[in-house]
Amino acid sequence: MIYNIIGSGSKGNATLIKSKEGLILIDMGLTLTRLNEGLEEIGANINDIDACFFTHEHSDHIKGIRFLKNRRMYALEGTLPGNYNVIELFQEIAIKDMIITPVPTSHDAFNPCAYIVKCGEEKLVYITDTGYVPEATLKASHDPDYLILESNHDVEMLMKSNRSKELKQRIYGDYGHLNNSDSAIYAKDIIGLKTKEVVLAHLSEECNKPDLALAEYQKVFTFYHSDALRRVSLRCAMQNESLIGGTNED
Repeated sequence: MIYNIIGSGSKGNATLIKSKEGLILIDMGLTLTRLNEGLEEIGANINDIDACFFTHEHSDHIKGIRFLKNRRMYALEGTLPGNYNVIELFQEIAIKDMIITPVPTSHDAFNPCAYIVKCGEEKLVYITDTGYVPEATLKASHDPDYLILESNHDVEMLMKSNRSKELKQRIYGDYGHLNNSDSAIYAKDIIGLKTKEVVLAHLSEECNKPDLALAEYQKVFTFYHSDALRRVSLRCAMQNESLIGGTNED
């Protein structure tokens, strides 16, 4: 599999995952131009998309669905307007040579989820927009080849920001977003011997910085005497830049 995170953040999210036989899109909160650019970067076009999956109904994840006419769309109940394929947690959906499974998250949305994508022996885990990672999701996510995990905010930056007290509590709480430290602790438990790449996603442009997120990961892994980060590629996804990873076996 290869993946292209073409936008990750509060202004819009979309991630492409391409296998030897298929192509799926997770979330679509970007412009059509940006989606087409991301597709071109992996040698594809919009007609190549076999299916679209959505994590929850917030606008930065679904506002671009109008550009996905005639594409198969999948989401948990209550996520999308109109007609789409309603799926359930832990239900496996086969798209070409990929198996996609929704797993629970904790966010202030109606029915949020994350996704685990398997293709042959490879596994990709995509978890963003969650205040914590439920135990069942942690168990299902263990030892992926590729981990895309939210690392939304630096706690000190969040608390010193001009955001309202209520918004700060929402972001920091169990139905908000993972901070850098908690993200690193979860990553420590998810990463296994197969894991090759870890991407920190949905970084806040106002309350986080890539160097802070990466430094916190190093700090947490050192504290727990884990050398896992020496074995993996650790990068940050950005709002306006593509990040391509995975292994292209074509």
